[in-house]
This record gives sequence, C-alpha cells and structure tokens, in this order.
Amino acid sequence: LTVYLLLSIASAFASVECNSEGDALNAWKNKLIDPNNVLQSWDPTLQNPCTWDLGNAGLSGPLVPELGNLTNLQYLEVYGNHINGTIPREIGKLKRLISFGLEYNCPSGTIPKSFGHLNSLRFLRVSGNNLSGEIPALLGNLTSLEILNLSSNKFSGRIPIEVLSLVRWGKLRTL
Repeated sequence: LTVYLLLSIASAFASVECNSEGDALNAWKNKLIDPNNVLQSWDPTLQNPCTWDLGNAGLSGPLVPELGNLTNLQYLEVYGNHINGTIPREIGKLKRLISFGLEYNCPSGTIPKSFGHLNSLRFLRVSGNNLSGEIPALLGNLTSLEILNLSSNKFSGRIPIEVLSLVRWGKLRTL
C-alpha cells in the first residue's frame, strides 16, 4: 500500500510537471501569429521539450513569461522572425539553456539581468534588434559563453569590464 501511494504521488507530480511545460508551449503558441503554420504540429503534451528551432519561420508576437517554465529547454532559436515586445526576465530561469538566438527580430527594452544566471549558456545572439539600455554586467558571470553577439542594437554606455574579462579568462571567442 505504501509503495502504491508513493507511486501515485510521484505520478501526480510528473503529470503536473508535464502539464506546466505543455502550458508554457500553449501560452506562447496562443500569442504568436503563424502564417506558415509551422506550429500546427506542436504537441501540448510533449514531455521535456529541449530544442526549439523556429528560425526564419515567419512568426510574429512576443516571447511570453511562461517560457521560463520550460526547465529542460536547451536551445531557443527564433532568429529572423518578427518577435516583438520585451525579453521576459523569466527566461533567466532556464538553467539548461545553451543557446538563445533572437537575432533579426523586433524586441525592445533591455537584456534582463536574470540572464546572468544562465550558467550553461554558450551562445547569446541578439543582434539586429531594438534592444537598449546598458549591457548587464552580470553577463560576466557566464563563463561558458563562447559567442556573444549584441551588435546592431541601441545599447548605451560601455561594455562592462566583467563582460570583457570573458575574452581573457573565459571561453568567449566572439564579442
């Protein structure tokens, strides 16, 4: 009986986790305009989505805070679309995120300081957007970062010394 109860509880928690990731998928899908129907095959019951390569898919709409619930997401590639709005700070909760490709879209606002907690991040590409403000010094915490492309935005101020030190002491090859 005890084993049965433990398995039932574990199963309930697993389905809650699955549902939260499916809910995050649906929350974003419902905010996007998809003229090419690239999202029609998305499965809201998908467990552990790890890679989203939606580059050059003709999508428009915002990134949603619910994306921060995709705890297993490693690659979020939405380059060359019409993604607008601000980058949600909740994306900084994606501890397994390796690559974030948002180049050549339309987001505005700043890079969230929470991105400084993405310790697995190796590729951060946000060039060709309308991002502004200062580059967060916390990006200097990203010692696994290999490529950081912030070009063709409206950033102000200097590149923080913490970020520049990644060239010398980290793995950063492209700044």
